[in-house]
Amino acid sequence: MTSLPSSHLTVVVVGGELSFLATMASYEEVGIGDAVLLDEISVGAFVDNLRVRFNGGKIYTYIGEVCVSVNPYRTINLYGKEYVNQYKGREIFERPPHIFAIADASYKAMKRRGKDTCIVISGESGSGKTEASKIIMRYIAAVTNVAGQEEVERVKNVLLQSNSILEAFGNAKTNRNDNSSRFGKYMDINFDFKGDPVGGHVQNYLLEKSRVVLQQQGERNFHSFYQVLFGATDSELSRLKLKRDVNSYHFICQGGTPRVDSITDKADYKTCQQAFKTLGFTPDEIDAVWRIVGAILHLGNIEFSSSGDETQIQNPKVVKHIAELLRVSPEEVSKALCHRVIAARGEVMEKQHTESEASFGRNAFAKAIYERLFSFIVERVNKAIEVRYEGTAARYKYNTVIGVLDIYGFEIFERNSFEQFCINYCNEKLQQLFIELVLKQEQEEYKKEGIAWQNIEYFNNQIICDLVEQPHRGIIAIMDEACLNVGKVTDEMLLEAMENKLKGHKHFTTRKLSPMDKELKHVEEFRIKHYAGDVVYCIKGYLEKNKDTLFQDFKRLMYSSSDSVISNMWPEGAQDITMTTKRPLTAGMLFKNSMVALVKNLACKEPYYIRCIKPNDQKSPVIFDQERVTHQVNYLGLVENLRVRRAGFAYRQSYDRFLRRYKMISQYTWPNFHGGTDREGTKILVEEQGFTNDVKYGNTKIFIRSPQTLFALEQGRAKLIPGIVIFLQKMWRGAICRLHYRRLCAAITILRHYRLYKMRSYMLELNRVFRNVKQMQDYGKHVRWPAPPLVLRSMVSDFQNIHNRWRAQMILSNVPKTEWPQLRIKVIAGDALVGKRVDWGVRENWEGNYLASTKENPEAATFQTAVRNMRNKDGFREVLFSSLVRKINKKDKMAERALLLTDKQIYKLHSKTFKPLRSPIPILEVSGVSVSPGQDQLVIIHLRGGNDLVISLASQVNANRVGELTGLLLRQYQLLNRSELRVVVGPTLQCMLGNKSRNVTIEESNVGSFPAFRRGDKRGDLVYTWPTSLNKELPPPTKTHARHAPPPPTRSSGANGYGSGNGIGHGYGNNPGSGNIKNNGYTGGNSFIHGNGSSHVYANTGRY
Repeated sequence: MTSLPSSHLTVVVVGGELSFLATMASYEEVGIGDAVLLDEISVGAFVDNLRVRFNGGKIYTYIGEVCVSVNPYRTINLYGKEYVNQYKGREIFERPPHIFAIADASYKAMKRRGKDTCIVISGESGSGKTEASKIIMRYIAAVTNVAGQEEVERVKNVLLQSNSILEAFGNAKTNRNDNSSRFGKYMDINFDFKGDPVGGHVQNYLLEKSRVVLQQQGERNFHSFYQVLFGATDSELSRLKLKRDVNSYHFICQGGTPRVDSITDKADYKTCQQAFKTLGFTPDEIDAVWRIVGAILHLGNIEFSSSGDETQIQNPKVVKHIAELLRVSPEEVSKALCHRVIAARGEVMEKQHTESEASFGRNAFAKAIYERLFSFIVERVNKAIEVRYEGTAARYKYNTVIGVLDIYGFEIFERNSFEQFCINYCNEKLQQLFIELVLKQEQEEYKKEGIAWQNIEYFNNQIICDLVEQPHRGIIAIMDEACLNVGKVTDEMLLEAMENKLKGHKHFTTRKLSPMDKELKHVEEFRIKHYAGDVVYCIKGYLEKNKDTLFQDFKRLMYSSSDSVISNMWPEGAQDITMTTKRPLTAGMLFKNSMVALVKNLACKEPYYIRCIKPNDQKSPVIFDQERVTHQVNYLGLVENLRVRRAGFAYRQSYDRFLRRYKMISQYTWPNFHGGTDREGTKILVEEQGFTNDVKYGNTKIFIRSPQTLFALEQGRAKLIPGIVIFLQKMWRGAICRLHYRRLCAAITILRHYRLYKMRSYMLELNRVFRNVKQMQDYGKHVRWPAPPLVLRSMVSDFQNIHNRWRAQMILSNVPKTEWPQLRIKVIAGDALVGKRVDWGVRENWEGNYLASTKENPEAATFQTAVRNMRNKDGFREVLFSSLVRKINKKDKMAERALLLTDKQIYKLHSKTFKPLRSPIPILEVSGVSVSPGQDQLVIIHLRGGNDLVISLASQVNANRVGELTGLLLRQYQLLNRSELRVVVGPTLQCMLGNKSRNVTIEESNVGSFPAFRRGDKRGDLVYTWPTSLNKELPPPTKTHARHAPPPPTRSSGANGYGSGNGIGHGYGNNPGSGNIKNNGYTGGNSFIHGNGSSHVYANTGRY
């Protein structure tokens, strides 16, 4: 046992483990959570309370600060993150009973006060001790390393992963527990000054190595043997010379239970392999570990036979497998198994084994190999978790330690041997420690508080500990004396020596000492009355197990291995055969010394306890065996502990905590007591409630005698808590709302000023970028707009529209306002025809009502008279367009007519009399316009009735008026229908005549002086012939002034109904986006009107 530095928190686990992951669904009180508050102090009342809580799903119960844990044998969620948060930093009495509360109390005592503490976890095998120790370690891991340091996280991971390896090689299935610890483990976890784990150390005790060669019915060997058979791959098994059949290996098939429902050997093997890597085992070390496991399995299959005085091995092939796995020669293996080299007075001789001696040597060799392997694993684990000072030793000089002792619990089997004797002796020592610490703690508290102490009667098991460990007269001393005797000393002679020296001891008996006791066998068994019950031990094998004999031949064999990992496990094999060595201590004496040192180490610490109870032997989650639990409650001394705790006072608490918990009950102490000390406030509160005769006032604590007083205090507190909670909720919600409002106002103010700042910055940047645009030829159209801030992103389009309107105004300022209506129509027409038609009349002066002019129509007076008559009849306001046309009808006959476009209708008139030839066509009946891409004057006005107007415009001066008619139709349709009219430009056009679809093809011809219609080659087709003599010579296209201008924003109507997009003023030539309108009768000077051909203009003016 190594001494521990400075402060320590020790967790002691006595016996097997717990196979549950628990959780409680709610905190409703079931039974009595703290047994100190029971009305009746008796074994029956205590067990009944445990039963009620167990049936209600509550597996934890307090006895003051002692936690009693009942194994639930089912999976319940009780250890998640939410439970960790509920118990972290809280006092034990603040939350329902839980193992986390004990772990947190001990951790706080260690971290805050630098106290040496220990958590003693005890109980019989299968009651849940090992699992309880894991839960404590997981809790400590969960509440440490708040800063997330990488090294601390590595240590936590290594500490948790080490359990997988130690359980694989140190745990086994027994008849009472599927995962029973068959060794003692004491783990120190080192913490720095912040309470974070920085390393650790593991020390193992008394591995039950006899299990390697012998198991009782229903039990298994160590888990590692089954993990390698069920979990290793086929190639790995082939390399180990193994096959996946448990019954093929004698050492692991004796119990008859190769598989266990609660254990998954295949998954555990993978977990163990991963843990090896996490702890830093090298590939060679991992390989050596599993080769040793395989060699032990083969060793159990070796059989011997005798031929005269010679002993031989019947299956030499197995020897070859063993030699190959251990990296030694087969001849040396055979020799070590069948012979023994003896050195006496400097002489060396070789002795042949008998068949029984060879079998004994084989078994001893197998046990020794496994024990050395286990010690090697523990050593490597220690290397992985050792504290790494790395030049900061001063920082860890005064570190604290959590010790975890996981050791087998009290055991009573059908056949109890030397191992069970040592295990039960260990439990006797720990039970003695428990009673002494509890009494000592109570006596010291009463003395410290000035309260009179009264003696409590309890069973002191010191007499049983003396029976085992007393010098010269104890059982261990008698066994050592027998081992030292010269000559043949048998187990029967050892039992006789015990009978002679222990005669009359009331806790020891044999058949010879009690002839009437028929349960004991003559010269074979003895009984010890332990605190936990009577145990019958079989004396056979005691001397050999106590001597722990292993022939030197095996040590030299293993040392000669070519594998350095195996060779280093056996350093004593290097000694010369003739060297004289000191007789080693016996196994019993070594175990006794380690237990004395362990108990001494624990006795100087502040104790916390977890007492584990097994509710039944069937591992059922619903059975509560009253008799079985009563037996455990008795031998754990729980009722004695309860009586000590209730020795006059059921409850005690410091004045500050008592006043803080119950101050709302009294008007003099709520909400805070300012009339003196906490003791005076407590006294006022108790006197007001009328409990003066049931309490005692210590120096720092108040002691309450009966549970009824505490219940009355709790009941009064419970009535007031809901109102206090509502009040606090109201105040806190108001505070949160006010805080939120202030933050919101501050955020709005900051945001407003920030937005103003960004707006000012952007406007200053705009001012800088557009400072000289008035002097630019295109008034800044080519200027790149700076990227706007997010707050102004939605307003940039408005800024651009403002700039575009200004540009339009600047451009239009050079155009007389009398020409603006004509310009609007040209913009509308250009939007539809620019880039599609080579000439659409943009250079012409658009007068509209041409037939009213004598230049175009000699019969202008007749025309105007006819128009007045039609206006009076149909009620239109103005004439937008009139012209002579040539039309073709559904019978393919061409005729000269006049076309009249008003603000509401389209009229087809007689070319001489100008009288309507049919009813006027409403403009809303127009569905589209089709024109050709050339200079011809073909226009198709599509009507909804299925009989389109197919016309060719005629002019005395050969003017191009297709664009003018198209623009006027588009504008009027938009004004009347609030939608756009479709315009089609193409060399071949479609129309409907007489409800039949016809194709119109445009042809240019050198023959003829006027355009004409004729039938086409195909049935139903029409050909429109345009004389080339009528074509005009067009000027070359002009370049645009803003070729790389950005695309215009989405369309929006301007203030006057005509400005939108990327500028209102557009000039059109033969390419989109540019135009040059020179002196042609309707513009003054040289005005350049720029555009990109994609803007839309809507007119809402009166007359054209």
